Amino acid sequence: MDVRHSHGTEVFAVRACYEDDAADLIALGGAHSVEVLLLVDACSSSIRLAAAGADFSLYLLAKSASEEEEIFPFGGGLSGHHGKVNDMTFCGGRSEDSSRYVATVSDDKMLMVWDLHPSIDLTSPPSPGASTPTRPQPTAYVITFPHPLTSVHAHPSTSKELLVSDCRGSIFLTDWRSDPDENEQDSWRNSSVVELVEPRALADSLAGPSAKWSGSVAWRRDPSADFVGAAYGSRFALWDMGNLAGGKPFVTGTSFSEGGSQFRWCPTYPDYFAVSTSSPAKGAVLHVHNVAYVHAQPTVFQIAPRPLYVRAFDFVACKGIPRIVAAVGREVIVFYIGVDS
Repeated sequence: MDVRHSHGTEVFAVRACYEDDAADLIALGGAHSVEVLLLVDACSSSIRLAAAGADFSLYLLAKSASEEEEIFPFGGGLSGHHGKVNDMTFCGGRSEDSSRYVATVSDDKMLMVWDLHPSIDLTSPPSPGASTPTRPQPTAYVITFPHPLTSVHAHPSTSKELLVSDCRGSIFLTDWRSDPDENEQDSWRNSSVVELVEPRALADSLAGPSAKWSGSVAWRRDPSADFVGAAYGSRFALWDMGNLAGGKPFVTGTSFSEGGSQFRWCPTYPDYFAVSTSSPAKGAVLHVHNVAYVHAQPTVFQIAPRPLYVRAFDFVACKGIPRIVAAVGREVIVFYIGVDS
């Protein structure tokens, strides 16, 4: 049975929580607010989120059943991004820093890793209208890249590497804790451990018109952290980090002829991955693939008719039959992608 929730405005972002003690939580961001949906009846723990605004600023959000909500703005003005923030992720691994660092990428070609609890006390004044206690302002470690950045992803097994994709078909495994080079313009070269390339996507982006390209990358959440997947243009690509062949993928396939938008791995069934498209040509559609049968036709889920499309989606981390949460217009829809056997 599908679960439908109307947010009231367009939903721009959807993220499921992958932690075992909060796998029933789904965060969604609309035009003016962030909501957290509970797929079960109760949740006793506090909730802490990071969010980005249309004005390129960032926010830390906190709320619990016993406390008032807190909204703490940071990263605005000269200290933060100067273009649209396209993606963000917590990147402290499974250590005590799991909620200390958050990475953001933007159209301004910058990867920023924010220390939310810096040792340097640069206290920020309270913002008008924000229910925020005074606290040290987060500091940022910045790495610049040659092209606009579209997505960033972290793996729980590491607290120093990030996967960063740009708009031209390249993916960088980046050690953000490495020392910056004296030449700031080439800092990305010194911090990148591995560069992955989908050759056709790169060639298409170089030969195509000046239209905006997009790309989405994700790490499979298995202990080895070996498998990486991405969607670029009309294709998806998979890499085995334990057996790289010059950075080229070990398998590629066609997803959407009109162009893929987001790539997500299923956290509970690691062989499953899904790709969405931001084109409304065929309505709100998702393709679900199985790595074991990667060249087979994907399972197609038609969620809503055109002109609607899937703006964002994620796999729900609850055990049992895999579920997907998708943002379609003003609604968020949770649905199963299988049946009881």
